Amino acid sequence: AFGGFGTTTTTAAPAFSFSAPTNTGTSGLFGATQNKGFGFGTSFGTGTGTGLGSGLGTGLGFGGFGTQQQQQQTTLGSGLFNQPAQTPAQSNQLINTASALSAPTLLGDERDAILAKWNQLQAFWGTGKGYFNNNIAPVEFTQENPFCRFKAVGYSLMPNNKDEDGLVVLVFNRKEADIRSQQQQLVESLHKILGGNQTLTVNVEGVKTMPDDQTEVIIYVVERSPNGTSRRVPATTLYAHFEQTNIKSSLQQLGVSLSMARTELSPAQVKQLLQNPPAGVDPIIWEQAKVDNPDPDKLIPVPMVGFKELLRRLKVQDQMTKQHQTRLDIISEDISELQKNQTTTMAKIAQYKRKLMALSHRTLQVLIKQEIQRKSGYAIQADEEQLRVQLDTIQCELNAPTQFKGRLNELMSQIRMQNHFGAVRAEERYYIDADLLREIKQHLKQQQEGLSHLISIIKDDLEDIKLIEHGLNESIPIRGGVFS
Repeated sequence: AFGGFGTTTTTAAPAFSFSAPTNTGTSGLFGATQNKGFGFGTSFGTGTGTGLGSGLGTGLGFGGFGTQQQQQQTTLGSGLFNQPAQTPAQSNQLINTASALSAPTLLGDERDAILAKWNQLQAFWGTGKGYFNNNIAPVEFTQENPFCRFKAVGYSLMPNNKDEDGLVVLVFNRKEADIRSQQQQLVESLHKILGGNQTLTVNVEGVKTMPDDQTEVIIYVVERSPNGTSRRVPATTLYAHFEQTNIKSSLQQLGVSLSMARTELSPAQVKQLLQNPPAGVDPIIWEQAKVDNPDPDKLIPVPMVGFKELLRRLKVQDQMTKQHQTRLDIISEDISELQKNQTTTMAKIAQYKRKLMALSHRTLQVLIKQEIQRKSGYAIQADEEQLRVQLDTIQCELNAPTQFKGRLNELMSQIRMQNHFGAVRAEERYYIDADLLREIKQHLKQQQEGLSHLISIIKDDLEDIKLIEHGLNESIPIRGGVFS
């Protein structure tokens, strides 16, 4: 979750936006009290005119594009990030900024060029004042100015919860252990804040640790009707109730620092978000961020301005990594436990098999004795005589020296000898390295090939000798006839 797109009801300048703070009273998509381009609510500062306002009418899990108590419009306004037409004050602000960065006239000599470079440097790092004229107040450079270089675009997961699910996120300034130990008291306190109505039941969906010793609690409220049916209170309705002044003060007493409705965005709202880059973000960078989105169906680009926002996201990432590692450790322990249970179960199965075999033999013996008692006094029948002949034949085959019994006796003798020598030489065990074993095999293979080649040569020589002997035997009678 990306916490931080919540709303407040004050009219102060947003703590996190991309345009100059002016109160024009212009209404737009995200609220009616500020013309700020991208307010991030109380998660990023102490006060803001609107979060991402009531134009979306729903909340995001990573901060919520929440609704306001005073105004809950459902139509898309003049701009997604509440960027109405520029007022004269905004035009003067832009002119003054351009003068401070390009052509200051404070000193009237070559030092103005150095001052311009200094103002540019301040604008790049997003802090300081830009002096450019003796008669005009200096320009305040903040990290929200469009020239600030410490900006980036990240990605946050879009929630997939519907408004009917009724999920509302409450961020407590307390540790997770404290929340879990006092969860029942917390549910009772929330029930009292809702008026103590017996038809309403507060339920906790989940508890999750957040950075800076904060805890996110997801709740939903079930309303039971007199006829016995029940339904969940919609998330927007519950969130609007929590945003009331008296209710919000009661929640703050419980330690709640932020509340938001967790509902999904409609396709039209997502399209409107992507089409309009936030104020202060280069449209080219915004377009590239949309192209580089690893999962456009689940992730949405969000701007990151300043190191504080980067540090916050880093802490959230570290927290999620720890949670994942904890979950993996739990899964590993479960797997080890299952393996132990499997080993125990396999041993029990083998034991039960042996027990079944013994019981089967005992049952067979009982049946034999019962059959003997039943057939006592009767003559042997033909089928029984035939069965006896077959059994005698099998017995003779088993007792034959060259048949199964002899082989079994020989195997038993070999097993006893192996056990005897194994007990004597149990400690004399040698192991050969795998590489050395391969070399030995290769050497023996070469020796075998050499012997085969030598044998073939000897065979050829024997054939030649036989041919010579045959020739000699034929030539001797011929010579004897000549000399005679």
